[in-house]
Amino acid sequence: MSVSIDLQQPGTPAVDIPESSRMIELRDISKSFGPVKANSGIDLIVERGKIHGIVGENGAGKSTLMSILYGFYSADRGSIEINGKKKNIKNPQDAIAAGIGMVHQHFMLVAPFSVLDNIILGEEKNFILKKTRENARAKINALAEEYEMQVDLDAITGELSVGLQQRVEILKALYREADLLILDEPTGVLTPSEADHLFRILDMLREQGKTIIIITHKLREIMAITDTVSIMRRGKMSPSIWTKDTNPKDLATLMVGRDVVLKVEKKKAKPEGEVLRVENLNVTNALGVQKLKNLSFTIRAGEVLGVAGVAGNGQTELLEILAGMMPAGSGQVLYFDEPLDISKRAKPDQRRKRGIGHIPEDRHRRGLVKPFKTWENTAFGYHNFPRYSKKYGFADQKFMREDATDKMERFDIRPRNINLPAANFSGGNQQKIVCAREIDQAPKLILIGQPTRGVDIGAIEFIHKEIIRMRDEGAAVLLISVELDEILSLSDRVIVLLDGAIVGEREADKTNVNDLGLLMAGIEEKEASNG
Repeated sequence: MSVSIDLQQPGTPAVDIPESSRMIELRDISKSFGPVKANSGIDLIVERGKIHGIVGENGAGKSTLMSILYGFYSADRGSIEINGKKKNIKNPQDAIAAGIGMVHQHFMLVAPFSVLDNIILGEEKNFILKKTRENARAKINALAEEYEMQVDLDAITGELSVGLQQRVEILKALYREADLLILDEPTGVLTPSEADHLFRILDMLREQGKTIIIITHKLREIMAITDTVSIMRRGKMSPSIWTKDTNPKDLATLMVGRDVVLKVEKKKAKPEGEVLRVENLNVTNALGVQKLKNLSFTIRAGEVLGVAGVAGNGQTELLEILAGMMPAGSGQVLYFDEPLDISKRAKPDQRRKRGIGHIPEDRHRRGLVKPFKTWENTAFGYHNFPRYSKKYGFADQKFMREDATDKMERFDIRPRNINLPAANFSGGNQQKIVCAREIDQAPKLILIGQPTRGVDIGAIEFIHKEIIRMRDEGAAVLLISVELDEILSLSDRVIVLLDGAIVGEREADKTNVNDLGLLMAGIEEKEASNG
């Protein structure tokens, strides 16, 4: 099915917002980065006291548009009105002064700083910093209690789990008391239950008269929480429609321009020999906290083992030990009955040479070198492999560029510019660069962390198909995801981690989100089974 670029949904009237109710009005916003048109003549009106969703493919221009509204970018053309008054927003300080707050998809936090200092950074209202911190602590604690978002204000931010860092970002925005709150992929690191809790927070803010814009790829979020929704595709914006007048299937079609299969289609797995055996794995972090406790499991060729759990319960440590990025305290790991080095001497390149691929949870810290070009990032980690080398060990850069061009085409990475630095791509397209690099190597075992975080519905469909294809071709797949629907759709077996230990194991086709959620919450396995 083909959908015209005007993005009009047949039979669905556009939202008509009276001038007196308009909080935000964007007119003819255009923005280009070199030859790439990120935004093209965009008009958008957002009603005061409502939640407005913006959905679209990776690279559609959603984050660019909101970055213009927040002052990170200047539009090449167009105007911004807030509460009926034209505003010249040149930087984030102007946006904050105009009552706009933004929670970014990629955290804007200083890792070595405490949580408290990150939240007040730039908002120090007293030249005596001690006084500012005391006042801020009381206010933040009140916010955390009101919205059930407790976090240790004295903790070092960089040592927190991804989920807790997201919580800090939300508190940071609430602390600034913005009238308009922009959330860019706010639930990318949250479990469904945590996302539901966030929705309750947003609902309370809406009741208090706050206006909220949510940028998301998740149609569940749009249908659950928004009042109105707009669709972006290739830099253009649709007229806004009432959420109640649409449905996930129509939104997905408008986003991608074709019919999208929302459910993973797969045959029953036919597992063969054992590929990976983990026995009594333990690890304690630098603070003396035991993150993995006597972990034992196996994965066979031709199956997907899903690991479910709230972020911060040992998933990251498990993935990085298996990938050779951090040492274990004790235990052993066997790969095709041969020991894998899990000591301090372990190196990721040793894993890659043995046919172990790794899609890390955090694409920025672990998956990409952002200032480097795309063709370099599609080969990193494998650049010493024979396919990328000429005689005498020199890199075959011509082949690397041709290979990158092919990957960008097959994985639909946009824009199709192999010389563009990875930092210049949207988050979802950055994820596709990492997935293309690892999947293309046809690993015998692939370790996957949050494969579709920040990825649009069309790309999710593609990545899911690739994971099932690898499984059907005999690869063993370890899948870690906070998306329980994703775990259930892709996995053949599921283990649940809580506080670093396995608290339950399920056949994926014999369990459901509620069952796994109970296990994740610490309900006894027997109780969950009877639940």
